[in-house]
Amino acid sequence: MNDALQEIHDFLPCRTPGRWLENALANPDLLLIDHAHCEKKAASTALSLMYRYVDNTDLLNKMSRLAREELRHFEQVLAIMKRRGVTYRHLSPARYASGLRAEVRSEDPGRLVDVLIVGAIIEARSCERFAALAPHLDETLAAFYTSLLKSEARHYRDYLALAEQANGGPVTDRLDAFLALERTLIESPDTEFRFHSGPVT
Repeated sequence: MNDALQEIHDFLPCRTPGRWLENALANPDLLLIDHAHCEKKAASTALSLMYRYVDNTDLLNKMSRLAREELRHFEQVLAIMKRRGVTYRHLSPARYASGLRAEVRSEDPGRLVDVLIVGAIIEARSCERFAALAPHLDETLAAFYTSLLKSEARHYRDYLALAEQANGGPVTDRLDAFLALERTLIESPDTEFRFHSGPVT
């Protein structure tokens, strides 16, 4: 797993700010609630791609597996929340995903390439944050977050491979543009703490 995590760190433009970790540890219930929302949204994204791109067999297979795994993670987070007396509720979404998706092109094949790049970045950032959080959490939650690293790293690689397939080659220019935007979203101050927010000051 160390090699996979190093790959994630090499891919992402920055590490999670220390201030965000402080925010997370100060808001354990909110962290779990938003984590559950993230897993559900990830499954929804995978399913929407399956409905839109029905002729892409590789995409269908990888997104089907991904959606199942994300929904299983959703169930696991809900179970942890139930044991801890945390109520699942609606939360306003972070600016993170919408900020990335605002730059997605409107027409295919560019649209598909960009959506897949965004998916890769979100999965990589999730993996990085689970790893950053784990040493600071109680034993049960630390073990759970550590157990998620392998699947999140695989999801990142699947999304990136599908993006290159859809583009017919490397996606370096688009990837660089989205990673620069991601760095801004991760490092700049945010108004509300979320799993993918910037630091709240």
